[in-house]
Amino acid sequence: MNFNTGGHINHTLFWEGLTAVKNSGEPNSELMTAIKKDFGSLETMIDKLNAKTIAIQGSGWGWLAYDKEMKRLQLACCPNQDLLEPTTGLIPLFCIDVWEHAYYLQYKNLRPDFVKAIWKIANWKIISDRYIKARG
Repeated sequence: MNFNTGGHINHTLFWEGLTAVKNSGEPNSELMTAIKKDFGSLETMIDKLNAKTIAIQGSGWGWLAYDKEMKRLQLACCPNQDLLEPTTGLIPLFCIDVWEHAYYLQYKNLRPDFVKAIWKIANWKIISDRYIKARG
């Protein structure tokens, strides 16, 4: 049950976090300020999350998340279909699916290419809205 529930919730967060290239946009000013504070720049945050996600052994998920206790953004990885919030306490903002079904048809075994390309279709409006909601 946990595996199937995790798969459903993670995939819902994944698909909602994506959009057409023309609609991707940028983080809103509040989220951009937090990204700069916690990582130095958007590019640095993306590079760090990409590296963590690419390094996952087997299947799993890379996450941009909000730590409500520390009041800061965090990066995390979860194996298999593990849910982020129950396993780490972090609130999910954006996720990258690195199960082979997510990228194999287009990218074959080139997971790094998929992970780097996903940012072209990141739905920054949804991600920004999730950040505002997570902060409370």
